[in-house]
Formats: sequence, C-alpha cells, structure tokens
Amino acid sequence: MKIEPLPHHLHRDAITLWHATGLTRPWNDPETDLRIAMTGPASTVLAGIDNDTLVATTMVGHDGHRGWVYYLAVEPSLQASGVGRQMMRACEQWVRARGIPKLQIMVRDENQAAIDFYAKLGYTDAKVAVLGLRLDEQTT
Repeated sequence: MKIEPLPHHLHRDAITLWHATGLTRPWNDPETDLRIAMTGPASTVLAGIDNDTLVATTMVGHDGHRGWVYYLAVEPSLQASGVGRQMMRACEQWVRARGIPKLQIMVRDENQAAIDFYAKLGYTDAKVAVLGLRLDEQTT
C-alpha cells in the first residue's frame, strides 16, 4: 500500500468510504470537509492506495501548535490488518515534518473500539473536555 495525498479522482471514493465506515454525521458535510482539507494551507487528506484502489483515508492538519486527525477510515475487509496503524504513522510523520509537537484525535465516548485502537498506538486520554459551538446555527 502506498500512502499519498488523496488524488482528485478518488475524492468520491473517499466520501463513500467515510459513509461505509460510519464516520459521517448529518451536521457535517463530508464533501465540504474534504474540499477544505485539500485546499487548506495546513491540512490534507492522506490516501492508502493498493492496486489503484482506495483502501484507507485520514484527514490530517494542524493549528500551528497541535496536529489533528479526522476521518481515519479503513476498508472494512482490511480492518485489524495494520492499515490503520500505517495511516496513523503517516499522519505522525506529516505533522512532525511541519515542526508540530503534538498530535490529537477526538473520539466519541461511545466508540470504545476506536479508543482501544488509539491506545494500542500509544495515544492516551488527555483529560480535557472538548467544547463546541455550531456557528452555522447561530442567529446572532
């Protein structure tokens, strides 16, 4: 498997994979997320490609101090095969190459399988609360 920035001709396949792996939410448009990540100066979507087929993705970016990972998706038939680990290592390298000292991941509390996966890679609970405000729903 080669890992590289997601080629444009595989954008639709990435969104299909995100849906298939349960990563999308009604309030986040995956096409918009993908476009912003691919055109932003501090982000990209990495693709795991095997025999010209998209088998994994991960969105990676940084805010100047912390790196962030979103949309880690692995083709269901390849889950637990090491592909996710390879994708995360690629994210770590991408962030490290930009001089960013920390990489973070937000995982929904109820997703114990993902929490266990990241723990096996050495990620720990940062003991912080993530708060959010939907700006697209505010009227004032």
